Amino acid sequence: MHEHGVLRRALFVYSELSARLRNNHQDNAADALNKTAKLFRNFGEEYHEKKLEEAYIFPAIIKSNSEADGYPDILISQHNRGRQLTDYIIDVTQGAKLNSRNVETLVSALESFVRMYRPHAAREDTVVFPEWKQILSPEQLDEMNEKFEEIEHQLFGNEGFENVVRQIAAIETELGLADLAQFTPPPMVKSV
Repeated sequence: MHEHGVLRRALFVYSELSARLRNNHQDNAADALNKTAKLFRNFGEEYHEKKLEEAYIFPAIIKSNSEADGYPDILISQHNRGRQLTDYIIDVTQGAKLNSRNVETLVSALESFVRMYRPHAAREDTVVFPEWKQILSPEQLDEMNEKFEEIEHQLFGNEGFENVVRQIAAIETELGLADLAQFTPPPMVKSV
């Protein structure tokens, strides 16, 4: 499930831009947020959530009667709430500039989305997806991987994932977030 890497990068954009907006830095926030929300909508919600998780993974988990079978209802509820937040983000970021009356609500929406989605993706990665892989035979898992690849290619072309990675990388570059080294904390100073 390499999709979560792209989605985490989108969450990082949301986090960085919500901090900038809190400090009244609105330079190119509307355009970057709009692009990021549309990427999240197409790749995260329409493809990853609806076409993979909700269509194949969650139904198998529900039938498994395992530790993870209580998660799909919560995760789907969160998917639905995330779609509402994405609708809002796309709506208020359509212009060249943000309406100052919407900034506080937009920041709240971004922060709420990130706060929900980080533990959401972490539970999928550490509980749901491992359980799903356990309940499938190696042959079934291979079939599912081929099916998922086929769906990805139908929706995004032969280099679908790579194109989406390029899109999020371009947004990061536009915002000055592309240099990974800048996020390394400085060494700790020992107090005397």
